Amino acid sequence: MQNDWHGKPYYSLDAWCKNTLGRKCYKIALNAHMTCPNRDGTLGTRGCIFCSAGGSGDFAVDIAGKSVEEQLAEGLERLKDKFTPGEGACLIAYFQAYTNTYAPVDWLRRVYCAALAHPLVCGISVATRPDCLPPEVLILLEELKAVYPHKFIWIELGLQSIHEQTAALVRRGYSLPCFEEACDRLRQIGIPVIVHLILGLPGETEEMMYESVTWLNRVMPFGVKLQLLHFLEGTDLGTWYLRGPSPKPVPLTREEYLRILIRCIRLLSPEIVLHRLTGDGSRRQLLAPGWSTDKRGVLNSLHMRMRTQNVMQGDLFSSGE
Repeated sequence: MQNDWHGKPYYSLDAWCKNTLGRKCYKIALNAHMTCPNRDGTLGTRGCIFCSAGGSGDFAVDIAGKSVEEQLAEGLERLKDKFTPGEGACLIAYFQAYTNTYAPVDWLRRVYCAALAHPLVCGISVATRPDCLPPEVLILLEELKAVYPHKFIWIELGLQSIHEQTAALVRRGYSLPCFEEACDRLRQIGIPVIVHLILGLPGETEEMMYESVTWLNRVMPFGVKLQLLHFLEGTDLGTWYLRGPSPKPVPLTREEYLRILIRCIRLLSPEIVLHRLTGDGSRRQLLAPGWSTDKRGVLNSLHMRMRTQNVMQGDLFSSGE
């Protein structure tokens, strides 16, 4: 498997794109103008404690209510120096902000088709919640698979942690069985799942983080995003960090994160694609950890350490640990 990883000690999204599509792909984050049951009063009004007012879509190209088509055009303009359009479809349309299946099916069909119909888009990735996948949405996803057979449709689900006490603390709003059921339903209709985990959540020990990663090997999603916990201004987590009650949450240091991240990668099945390994916190909102703004430096350190230690994705998974 490592021969297909293009020189990295783990199975990256970039490697998957090159192996499967024959080219490097670029992601454009989109805002489809939805909300979230954790914000509209259905489950709550303040969202998860780490979620910004932008619904984790702070890098979406939407500024003033632009359509999906307009956002794609703007994103393409930003990427124009990175690729040659004549080389084929190489854009992943990422519906990122808020909960992107939490709307009437007619609206979902419109925004998904607007992206899938674009000649440079090779597929869409839809960030949502496992409790926001009713039967009519699953039927729509099956329909779109048939209409666009040469393009992929991925669903991204925010698990964050398998531990229910953590889920309650961060106000996730659904149980682990709900997450498992959503994965099963998506698997039945052939929709790949990408799971989000956050490393460094308040109250979690390193062993708890490793347990979440090991549990994913049972579910065997298509992909995983390992996200460093960011403390953002304007979030309840940020307020707790600045002036909340003790014990206040403590951000991971760079050394701690690299150590934990390397072990997580080693525990993870080598068949699971790693879509993210650190995360992008908005510099305008970021309170901590400041070191996370050096994303390239973090990834370079990760690669160097894994090579120096002679370790790779899955080398602990294969040992049965």
